[in-house]
Amino acid sequence: MGDTLALFDLDHTLLTGDSDTLWCDFLVARGLLGSDFAERNAALAAGYRVGTVGVEAFCRFYAGTLAGRALADWAPLLQDFLDEVLRPRIPASAQALVQQHRAQGHRLLLTSATNRVLAAPSAGELGFAELLATELAVDGAGRFTGELCGTPNMREGKVARLQAWLAGQGLAPDEAGQALGRAWFYSDSINDLPLLLAVGHPVAVDPDPRLAHEARQRGWPVLALARDAHAP
Repeated sequence: MGDTLALFDLDHTLLTGDSDTLWCDFLVARGLLGSDFAERNAALAAGYRVGTVGVEAFCRFYAGTLAGRALADWAPLLQDFLDEVLRPRIPASAQALVQQHRAQGHRLLLTSATNRVLAAPSAGELGFAELLATELAVDGAGRFTGELCGTPNMREGKVARLQAWLAGQGLAPDEAGQALGRAWFYSDSINDLPLLLAVGHPVAVDPDPRLAHEARQRGWPVLALARDAHAP
């Protein structure tokens, strides 16, 4: 693969906010999640921060918000979610950053820890034809079960999933290594440190404090995107 890869994280990078949290707030506002959900969500987030909740449990919790319905059943709500919540939170500066790499002929890939169902609307809005995301299991009728399918696309899983994707493009391991050496990756999160370390051109975007420290220590570029302070 001769193309230069331009890889982008989604939440808090190209999107101002977290897709899972925004989706849950959207469902709560529509009366589609139980009254105790906010409390359970806060407990999960606290556990994740201190390390008592692992990656799979974290991803499975949000997968559970989709359980019991097929993608087609969710489609009208997902369209409303895009129109009302996501689109206003994708700043022009994020669109311009993606377009900068598109204009250089780079191969664009959005790689998000968010599940595919919730990441796909933003990917389409940003013009990505290719998306790596956490995959969800479905039953025989195509309904989401609330379980995950395969490795979550998070932390070291982002590297593993990208390596599998590169192999699927027909690249041998040495060729995949060369492709990563030429690749760009933009992220806000210390969770993405494994993939940032794997590429030749890591860029921290509005980084969290731990990633900001790593970027300073390693001499990585730090990018601040102009964001609409009035986004809903």
